Amino acid sequence: MSASKLRQKKSAPAFESWGRYPRLPATLVPLYWMEEFPPADRPVASMLPVGMGRSYGDVCLLENGTLLHTTTLDRFIGFDPKTGLLRCEAGVTLAEILKFAVPLGWFLPVTPGTKFVTVGGAIANDIHGKNHHVAGTFGRHVPRFELVRSDGMRLECSPIQNSDWYAATIGGMGLTGLITWAEVQLRPIVSRKIVYHGTKFVGVDAFLELSQGAKNAEYSVAWIDCVAQGKNFARGIFMRGDHSPEPSILKPSRDPRLTLPVDLPSVLLNKYTVEAFNALYYRKQLGREKRALVDYEPFFYPLDSILHWNRLYGKDGLLQFQCVLPFEDGQQGILRILKAITSSGLASFLAVIKVFGDVPSPGMMSFPAPGITLALDFPVRRDVSFDLLERLAYITVEHHGKMYPAKDACMTALQFQSFYPQWREFAHYVDPAFSSSFWQRVSGVGAINLAAATSTAGLGNALV
Repeated sequence: MSASKLRQKKSAPAFESWGRYPRLPATLVPLYWMEEFPPADRPVASMLPVGMGRSYGDVCLLENGTLLHTTTLDRFIGFDPKTGLLRCEAGVTLAEILKFAVPLGWFLPVTPGTKFVTVGGAIANDIHGKNHHVAGTFGRHVPRFELVRSDGMRLECSPIQNSDWYAATIGGMGLTGLITWAEVQLRPIVSRKIVYHGTKFVGVDAFLELSQGAKNAEYSVAWIDCVAQGKNFARGIFMRGDHSPEPSILKPSRDPRLTLPVDLPSVLLNKYTVEAFNALYYRKQLGREKRALVDYEPFFYPLDSILHWNRLYGKDGLLQFQCVLPFEDGQQGILRILKAITSSGLASFLAVIKVFGDVPSPGMMSFPAPGITLALDFPVRRDVSFDLLERLAYITVEHHGKMYPAKDACMTALQFQSFYPQWREFAHYVDPAFSSSFWQRVSGVGAINLAAATSTAGLGNALV
């Protein structure tokens, strides 16, 4: 691929991430072969790799820049059926891995709440799942990958080879260069089924007690009602699951058949409709306890069955917020966040609470840390949404927690630099030609002039 192709900007349509806020103009250039990068002549400022765009804010956006679309790097390179070690290009999605690996008796080591993310994106955001307390983050299961810098340097990275680049790139938000291929260590399964156990609870203390009792479960997470008040305040359903040990036919999954074809009117998602939804969701489980054998698809990916479900929030989109608060006084912090939501009158449609374990993340900038994590989403209402997100961020700061860049569209530079004090060290690994709107917002570093910053040292000097 030539640099002139990378520079073509005849049109600059607006791109959006999954949250659909903000929408920013950029040029999208697909990469079909790993050798197409870097361009044959001089590099172009400024670029950012982007996969399925399932991040919620602007971590996968670059205003007026070039987005290197990696979903066309979607080839499997090698697989060892005895060990479950898979090597694939970075644009392969988790859904494609599942379709290939499940019939062979292998499963993802860590998966988020959607399978429509690429391997490169999973590494760049060091994603986590319902098994963080026992398995840690996705990056822990990536023994090796290739990183290509805009100056042509190719680095094979592992915990022992170019280990500093390995640590900077896992959770590095796609800023250290282009990941071309990666290895993923899959885990064996004998069935598609999950042994499910659901328990109703009321109160954050009850949730923590259930989490403590589920330490040996492979997966655990809870839905929490952010609207209910009074005796039902902080009620929810705690869900734990384990892969079934009983062998059964390992059929591949079918593609989703439902889609939300249009944006729904944003007024449909208000406090009253969310209250009604939450009441129904809480009552869908009749008794306090429920045990069942369920397929892995609805257990891990309940929203993936409807394509474009984000249109539920209307054309203005949604804001995600995810924080983790240390255990020390995290319970009080979570209670303050829940009370701030109920007093705002802005309801969260989907609220998830979980306990992170102490399995260390390999990434320098990884989000998970021991404590309580809460994920929320809110429709964009310009009169209240941003004020509420600011209050939630303030509570996070006061309780010594941190927020998740992959979910964020509002974090200030001061907050980011407080949450991630290692950001200055990380900045030395950022490719001079790479940037994102998120990075420019939280680091104060705009698009880099390549003539002035032709090395990481130059970039470092520009930062201090």
